[in-house]
Amino acid sequence: MEITEVRVFPVDEDKLKAFVSIIIDDCFVVSDIKIINGNNGLFISMPSKKRKNGTFRDIAHPLNNETRRKIEDKVLARYREVLAQGGAGASVSVGEADDSSEGAADRERPTTLHPDDSTPA
Repeated sequence: MEITEVRVFPVDEDKLKAFVSIIIDDCFVVSDIKIINGNNGLFISMPSKKRKNGTFRDIAHPLNNETRRKIEDKVLARYREVLAQGGAGASVSVGEADDSSEGAADRERPTTLHPDDSTPA
């Protein structure tokens, strides 16, 4: 597994620092990863869904610590790069040296949601 692109979208909140999408092997996207500023520093929170009982359950997550560490290292490194460049949301293929990401817009498929639920329109 190779993380081939990391897209960072900083936010200006106290604990929540950014939303992130990653592309794995140029063919699989995981969106809605969050960068959180916790008591022991920055960490990532995988996408989750709120259950009827009020608890949250991860929608997608690594199955082992090695994979989690690999994802977290790449995501946090890219987040720090974005902050160093002025904090504007950016994406980059992991092997690239700059923010040019030709074709990234073609790979991203926006979804329209109904205002009162998460059902695609």
